[in-house]
Amino acid sequence: MQVTMIGAGYVGLVSGACFADFGHDVVCVDLDQGKIDRLHAGIMPIYEPGLAELVTGNARAGRLTFTTDLKAGIANADAIFIAVGTPSRRGDGHADLSYVHAAAKEIAAAVSRYTVIVTKSTVPVGTGDDVERLIHETNPDADIAVVSNPEFLREGAAIADFKRPDRIVIGTEDARARAVMTELYRPLFLNHSPLLFTSRRTAELIKYAANAFLAMKITFINEIADLCEAVGANVQDVARGIGLDNRIGSKFLHAGPGYGGSCFPKDTLALVKTAQDFGSPVRIIETVAAVNDQRKRAMAKKVIAACDGDVRGKTIAILGLTFKPNTDDMRDSPSIAIIQALQDAGATIRAYDPEGVEQAKLMLKDVHYAANPYDCCTGAHAAVLVTEWDAFRALDLARVHGLMASPAIVDLRNVYRPDEVRARGFTYDSVGR
Repeated sequence: MQVTMIGAGYVGLVSGACFADFGHDVVCVDLDQGKIDRLHAGIMPIYEPGLAELVTGNARAGRLTFTTDLKAGIANADAIFIAVGTPSRRGDGHADLSYVHAAAKEIAAAVSRYTVIVTKSTVPVGTGDDVERLIHETNPDADIAVVSNPEFLREGAAIADFKRPDRIVIGTEDARARAVMTELYRPLFLNHSPLLFTSRRTAELIKYAANAFLAMKITFINEIADLCEAVGANVQDVARGIGLDNRIGSKFLHAGPGYGGSCFPKDTLALVKTAQDFGSPVRIIETVAAVNDQRKRAMAKKVIAACDGDVRGKTIAILGLTFKPNTDDMRDSPSIAIIQALQDAGATIRAYDPEGVEQAKLMLKDVHYAANPYDCCTGAHAAVLVTEWDAFRALDLARVHGLMASPAIVDLRNVYRPDEVRARGFTYDSVGR
């Protein structure tokens, strides 16, 4: 099939490369000429394990091409995916749909035969209706169907998630569109990946509801972690004890410094705003968003307490900057709020991340970026493990001890065993233990 991706960002590039790997002919369209030039040269705009090999391999095979020319890019498309950004709109927290609407108008002006228009971007309920209206306003004769097909890709595991999904949600009641989408995803049938066909608005809400529920699980276990510290319990044992109940499950029950990234913060906020607009508020999600925001800066207080209540004039080593491992994504990462709070308290910050430094430089000021974890810890009065990269899981603690000005570790991901770290001469603090 002929597939066009509007947007060569995280969702568009991963989805386009995977569709091409299935044997479809895919064109990725993006307005950023520099990005397109880099993709032609095999340079990825994001870090995602395995993506460079997937993109370059399919480009060499001729199944994956890149252009800034939208009209040419959609000329022969059977399905056009809108995979542009929907960031939180400044001032009110609603999803900014300007890029989606602009793409819809450009598509409308260029389509010349029956085409399925697929919203892959995360959008509020009713956006498909808006896209359909805009296309018909721009081109009343357009023979199109607008479908919702939300993505469920985890950064760091996106390719595996696309190729072995636990579900594929498709929102359409159009028989022709259903046939096109079924054929498009036919290569996944051998993986027994279920296609869940729903109404368009239902599909749009499934995406937000899924992310909000996962954000709620994270926030729940973080509050239980605080209670564990107060009563002398161990949150890891609590999480295991409740997670073994298959009605609850063990995933997303890892206590830490709060959630971040490109999805959970903006999607929970967008769901809250949508619910308010429809007069059906989601009070639990409102609380989740508020508690998570407070938690990030609260983690800085844990670091300050580990430094005898004062970090003024002290150096703090931050191990991990991205919101999770195996990505370079810094959006809403807990490290940002933690670093800023420590700087406000007078600390000097040294930081290291295997992939996120260049993005961090765009967001953080007055931070010294180290070459490796040991360089980061040199002269530090506390080392704070913020992101659980594999590179931090087996540090030479004897070496770290010798490099630090004072041997204190604040483990915000509960990577290490407290008794083992303390036996090496460190003061050690973790989350909920």
